[in-house]
Amino acid sequence: MFKRTRTGTWLGAFVPESSACLSSLLIFCSITQSTTNGYDGSMLNGLNILPSYTDYFQLTPATTGLNTASVFIGGILGTLISGIMTDRLGRRPAMFWASVITLIGTVIQAAAQNIAMFVIARIILGFGGSLSGVSSGVFLSETFPSRLRAWGLGMMNNFFYVGALIASGVTLGTGQWQSTWAWRLPSLIQGVFSLFCIIILPFVPESPRWLCHQGYFEDARISVAQTNTNGDMLDPVAIAVYKEILDTLEWEKKEGRSMSPKEIIKTPVTRKRLLIGMSAAPFSCVAGNIIASYYLGAELQTAGITDSTDQLKANVVLNVWCLLCALVGTHMVSQWGRKPTALVSETLLVICLFVIGGLSKMYAHNPADASQSLVYGNVAVMFLFQGFYSVAWTPLLYLYPPEYSIRSNGLAASTLSLNALACVFVFIMPIGLDNIGWKMYMINGSWDIVIAILIAVFWVETKGKTLEEIDTLFEGEKHSSVPGVEMIRTGKARLDADTMELSNPN
Repeated sequence: MFKRTRTGTWLGAFVPESSACLSSLLIFCSITQSTTNGYDGSMLNGLNILPSYTDYFQLTPATTGLNTASVFIGGILGTLISGIMTDRLGRRPAMFWASVITLIGTVIQAAAQNIAMFVIARIILGFGGSLSGVSSGVFLSETFPSRLRAWGLGMMNNFFYVGALIASGVTLGTGQWQSTWAWRLPSLIQGVFSLFCIIILPFVPESPRWLCHQGYFEDARISVAQTNTNGDMLDPVAIAVYKEILDTLEWEKKEGRSMSPKEIIKTPVTRKRLLIGMSAAPFSCVAGNIIASYYLGAELQTAGITDSTDQLKANVVLNVWCLLCALVGTHMVSQWGRKPTALVSETLLVICLFVIGGLSKMYAHNPADASQSLVYGNVAVMFLFQGFYSVAWTPLLYLYPPEYSIRSNGLAASTLSLNALACVFVFIMPIGLDNIGWKMYMINGSWDIVIAILIAVFWVETKGKTLEEIDTLFEGEKHSSVPGVEMIRTGKARLDADTMELSNPN
């Protein structure tokens, strides 16, 4: 059964009564950015291998980098306004317009006649992707039950590899075509995920936290009940979650806080929250996965795999492997916590990068006489590296920033740093691999050591807490008298009679 629900925006909703069913819909409408990005990286991996693509645009290392990295130029532009749009329009309308923009970009990309048209299309794609990433990330973090948030937001970005797997299969299938449709069709299919989001959005409610900020208190209470307790507004868990939101909102009003972008740097506490929360984005970007995510063909060349069909097959296998590792990582993040999982993953990445660099150096010194064991050993470590990366950074990329940062504007700042760094690194990687080869792995491994140290020193654990309870870690006090939601859920605490009688603020 579906219940017609007010959302405070022009985009109405018909929400299922089952919270379990709704949780699935929340994830599936929020995966647009991750699946589109995953598809994009894997598609470009495939296209950069295809002669029908490289010959059509007459690509050089520089123009290959431009074609690939231009999506992050759009990402930078999009993040400049994505936080503001998400706060003003509402989470769901922002996701809707992000999907529309992404669809426009995919059509232009598939119809590209020259490098300029292809680059413009990818800038539009990046703009829509950044808006989608911020709005969907904040939306899911604010609506998903706290006990499942690690799985919800982790699975959201795990779909990166679902998109990547689809793209690797599509490019493998079209790779033998002797026409421009070998790359145009994969480009067009990229818009399917945005269309999927538009179809699902009418069946999910608006964020209760956004609704409270806009003064739609009764609608917010309904939204909390729908996402947590099968629509039962009198359930103690629903009351506790709603009361925490109200109390925190009241505290923010007394402190003079707003949803303005300047709030993320207004005080020492918010600046600390911003720096820690957004660190996951640049850390994940510079960890070393960009080489395999966008230039697997060039990476496999350094290892001795030169046949284009073999490279396309490796792209398919790599994405299956990474998806499995991301699922394992999501379980680890949920059970172990954010910080321990990140430390284990980063340590393994450092080891793999130095091993890959050493093996690639051995191959580069004498490729003609390189043994098969050297070639396949290097490829195996490359695959291990991508798997270890997926264990932590795939689920954490859109889980950690919304927990620590100031909601949409904080996540926008995180996404801005990600796109800015990615724009630079995706552009320079083919040039670097072409000029210094194996040394790129050594350089990358060195700065990954610094990242591991920063995580060990500065990161703080957030496992099992609601967004309002995470505030306590920084503010030093809880802004609500309600016991912990998980304690209420497990029967370790109960609500008093005064809390049960809720009234909406004026």
